[in-house]
Amino acid sequence: MSSMIAVTTTELDERQPLLHNPLSLSNEEVEISNTPSTSSSNASPPPTQRLLSLDVFRGLTVALMILVDDAGGAFPCINHSPWFGVTLADFVMPFFLFVVGVSISLALKKVSSKPLATKKVILRTIKLFLLGLVLQGGYFHGRHDLTYGIDVGKIRLMGVLQRISIGYLFAAMSEIWLVDSITVDSPMTFVKKYYIQWMIAFLFCTSYICLLYGLYVPDWEFEVPSTNLFGYEFGTKIVNCGVKGSLEPPCNAVGLIDRFFLGEHHLYQHPVYRRTKQCSVNSPDYGPLPPSSPGWCLAPFDPEGILSSLMAAITCFLGLQFGHILVHFKGHMQRLCLWSVYSFIILFTGYVFELLGIPFCKPLYTLSYMCITAGASGLALTIIFYIVDVKHFRKPTMILQWMGMNALIIYALAACDLFPAAIQGFYLGSPENNMVDGTESLFQVMLHSKKWGTLVFVIVEILFWGLVADNSEPAFDQPSIAGVRGRGSTIMHTNNDQEP
Repeated sequence: MSSMIAVTTTELDERQPLLHNPLSLSNEEVEISNTPSTSSSNASPPPTQRLLSLDVFRGLTVALMILVDDAGGAFPCINHSPWFGVTLADFVMPFFLFVVGVSISLALKKVSSKPLATKKVILRTIKLFLLGLVLQGGYFHGRHDLTYGIDVGKIRLMGVLQRISIGYLFAAMSEIWLVDSITVDSPMTFVKKYYIQWMIAFLFCTSYICLLYGLYVPDWEFEVPSTNLFGYEFGTKIVNCGVKGSLEPPCNAVGLIDRFFLGEHHLYQHPVYRRTKQCSVNSPDYGPLPPSSPGWCLAPFDPEGILSSLMAAITCFLGLQFGHILVHFKGHMQRLCLWSVYSFIILFTGYVFELLGIPFCKPLYTLSYMCITAGASGLALTIIFYIVDVKHFRKPTMILQWMGMNALIIYALAACDLFPAAIQGFYLGSPENNMVDGTESLFQVMLHSKKWGTLVFVIVEILFWGLVADNSEPAFDQPSIAGVRGRGSTIMHTNNDQEP
């Protein structure tokens, strides 16, 4: 997994890889000395090393992604919340976005040429967006479906990688153009250096809130496909709205904007709200429609839509500020204390917003959800940094580190089902008799439990990819901040037939 989508400050190798690892952005090298730097011109610079905690954090997020995607059906409690609420799966996307922000602050802490840096950021944003379009647009049909191809008139335009590319673009551009070129030597100069970024983040939040609660959502209609999931009769259905400020699945401003700019055929066709009690007899899992189900249950909705991605970009901005603390504060205890305080403040703010009537909702990426998940991201980074980079307890986290350093490849092959689908292409007699399904069935028989057998299979799958990552060469090398080659990574995921 190569370096992330960020632009480094040293001269970049002219050989541009076909794919960049969009979330590692650099090799994240930082000063590890706890002593103040000397002002003597003859003094050697403080030592630096790769920030392994970011690799571990990315690897942990990749592991969680595989766990909730492949075991979420057996254990709905860890699967995405059907609409309101937060589960383990709902932290995966914010974790990735947060790490992107931290990595940007390290990769762009010094920019020698703003136009050149801008060009590279834009190119990498386009590459990541297009990669997401290929992997998540519907071309690959995934496990259990040995076909491929997509009607371009129905390709999904948005997705997880596309959302990450948008967050990356906004955060990187603000780091290039909206940072005051002053030396940070006090809390006041720290605020002065980055206050414009905070204003931009506040503007994004305000714009999102105004649109979410201020846009009028009229009645709308959609076409039920003839090949819908449960074989219900197709045709045109009308959704009655005529409201504004609604956060319910059928009548929110997020869906309104996506339908207007993207069109219903280019949205996600299996939205998470099909697992709500109104839409599934097996709630919180997918299932047949209840007898009195509302018509909107079969309507499309994109959980990585345009408006919600505006709020998701704030998670990148918050990660950016955590990275600034890493850059400007050299003492480990300073970093840990500041990160802890800010994380708890953000968490508390999220709960306050929830109490004020803004519910946690990942599909809408509400303000309370953004705060609660960003605060949790900060706390997770703080704990991992203390364990890995302060106390140097690295052996227990080696597999996660390997996965984090090669996360883009693992994402494409494992999380997007490219590798399982390829393996399932070799079967005996019928497509069901293949190595992947056979191994999972074996664990289920051994444990006399379908769900626990699935869980063990997924754990083995995660260990497998950890070992594969360990034996991988750097997929796409890039210079680090210090000009030393190394590996970086991260990526986010969604299957074409699963809620990301």
